[in-house]
Amino acid sequence: MHPRTKPPGADAEGQRLCKERGRQREPSVDLLEAFTEHWKGITGYYLEATDESTPAKETDIPWRLKQMLDILVYEEKQRPAGEAGPCLEYLLQHKILETLSTLGKAEYPPGMRQQVLLFFSRVLGQVQHPLLHYLNVHRPVQKLLQLGSDALGSGTEKEEVQFAAVLCAKIKQDPALLPYLLEGKSLLNGKRPAELPACPEGEGGEHPQGAAAGIPPAGKGGSSPAAEPSPPRRENNLITSLVGLCKSQKSRVALKARENLLFLVGLAQEAAAAQLVQRSALCQLVTEHLCALYGAVPACTDPADILALERASWRSQGDAGGDGGFPGKESLAAFFGWLDYLDELARGAHPVVADAVTEAVCEKFFRGILQLQLLQMSELAILRATAVLTSTVRQIQAPALLRGLVLFLLGPERQPEAPGARRHLLRAQLIEHCNHLSDEISLASLRLFDELLRKPHEHVPYSLALRNLEARGYVQRGPPAPEERASHEPDLDEDALELEEDPYFTDGFPDGGFQPSEKPPLASLGRSSRSDGQGHVNEVVSSFLCLVPEEAKTSSCVEEAGYDTYVHDALGMVQACCANAASWGWPPAPRPLDACPPEAAFYEGHFLRVLFDRMTQILDQPYSLNLQVTSVLSRLAAFPHPHLHEYLLDPYLNLAPGCRSLFSVLVRVIGDLMQRIQRVPQFRAKLLLVRRQLMGLVPGEQIDHATLFKGVVVLEEFCKELAAIALVKVPPEGPA
Repeated sequence: MHPRTKPPGADAEGQRLCKERGRQREPSVDLLEAFTEHWKGITGYYLEATDESTPAKETDIPWRLKQMLDILVYEEKQRPAGEAGPCLEYLLQHKILETLSTLGKAEYPPGMRQQVLLFFSRVLGQVQHPLLHYLNVHRPVQKLLQLGSDALGSGTEKEEVQFAAVLCAKIKQDPALLPYLLEGKSLLNGKRPAELPACPEGEGGEHPQGAAAGIPPAGKGGSSPAAEPSPPRRENNLITSLVGLCKSQKSRVALKARENLLFLVGLAQEAAAAQLVQRSALCQLVTEHLCALYGAVPACTDPADILALERASWRSQGDAGGDGGFPGKESLAAFFGWLDYLDELARGAHPVVADAVTEAVCEKFFRGILQLQLLQMSELAILRATAVLTSTVRQIQAPALLRGLVLFLLGPERQPEAPGARRHLLRAQLIEHCNHLSDEISLASLRLFDELLRKPHEHVPYSLALRNLEARGYVQRGPPAPEERASHEPDLDEDALELEEDPYFTDGFPDGGFQPSEKPPLASLGRSSRSDGQGHVNEVVSSFLCLVPEEAKTSSCVEEAGYDTYVHDALGMVQACCANAASWGWPPAPRPLDACPPEAAFYEGHFLRVLFDRMTQILDQPYSLNLQVTSVLSRLAAFPHPHLHEYLLDPYLNLAPGCRSLFSVLVRVIGDLMQRIQRVPQFRAKLLLVRRQLMGLVPGEQIDHATLFKGVVVLEEFCKELAAIALVKVPPEGPA
């Protein structure tokens, strides 16, 4: 048997020893003797051992450490609360933890680091006397934390995360301990930081066995603690240890590390939050890992796969593999899983920490990586970055991170836009992408804005639309009488006055065209007097439902294409928008015109201009693109701001000269449609066939003018959707 291996019956002997000590009149004397004897047994191992390959667990070191722990715990129970016993004083005075941390670093005998981590965790966890404020405790603790970051995937990760969890529990009891565990190499170089309080007396002193005791012999991997300066490196501490363990491939280790890091950043004390931001690399570390994970996603990953990936959860690490995968799925899931963790961290963190993490993510990831990809010329790179950005918008919920993301995308500007002005480059580029030559990029960009408009942040609808509607410049001031308007229109420059300037025009239709069967022409509806409440709502609903002429309607010819479904869906969307906007302080009624500053010319803004331009092309652009354009407009119309409601959902709005509204754009499209109907033989039969194909009722087959017919179907459905939104929204009341 090895000369220092664990003797037979050692556990029984220890239990007997403790029981006998309990029966002694002065147990502290015998306990101290036993304690020092076990410590001498450990240090003596290094003087007597000859086989360097014997694992630590096969020696008597683990048993002796366990006896020392039991003695410390037993001694404390026998003494008044808060009073340190002789064994604990011996531990502190003779720098036992310092020596053990050195032995752990030397990893001699093999597995010693694991034993040291276990001993530290148990002593700190089971001894109730405050220890971490002692220099001879927090210095070796810090040294062990340094070791934890040596190599990812080490065999001691389980013990390392247990050790870190014990430290976090101690900080929970006393947040003032945090600075002691955020100190890095300054402590390891033997320097006392000036801001830390003086350590209690009795913690210093020479080791009783002299300089050689407790030090591995030459050639056995160790050196004296006094001759062990820390090499220049990033300061490692509790935060770096936890972040390193968060990356572990062992899911339980990673989960426990992440939970403990969440606890630390959630400390309520502002001083503790400031310490985490100013004296640790927390923000840098978590952001660097996010960027590294994104960099590991293959560049060939299909943007459609990115969007189709289920919402990631940081708690389900490693669950992304398996059936139904695609190239890059695992790395993509790891990236979004860490993003979800950062979102959780920012949500639960002290505001000081949340803001600092947000700034780091915005600077390093959003501006440093994504923006560069979004602004480049490669269509594939734009599509991939837009897909990642859309999924990022979907993932983020933390107010601080969401605010940073919104400002990154849209900029902080709140004043009305001027035509051609591009004060925020990325915002302008993303909006231009909605009208890109590539239909794929247009579709992806519209999908991004659709997702963005779902987020509970007031700046999104304000920046994209409301900032330009505040002064209600789209409303005719003192509208002229119909006959005056008719007499002035011929004198206007035809190049400046396009058809859409009058949303109720009828002269664009061919003879006999645009004859709604159930209602009088919209021109006369637009001039009729308003009724209050539900009567007006019914008129608005009828206006949208009757906008598409009968010869272009087909929904009544098939089942499950009615209006009721839209009412149900609209109710859900309007309620979601109202819930988001409840705290935004929006007015209940439009701003009085006499309180609005007169404007030289109304400009709907870059975003609405692009959307309206897209709507004018609804009969000529792909079906999927039409669905996305109308989806974005519907979501904007669902917001409970009276100006948005008026501008997007009021068919009777007296528009100022040269202005467009959503309804006027739709009327122009109908005019174009009526002319095309005359040129396509068997228009209605073919239209009905295409609708049945879109619904999956008949097999798909090539048909002439398919894009036109699909556009007509979307147009009819969009009008029904707008009617449903107008029906379920509370009509704004106030000045016209």
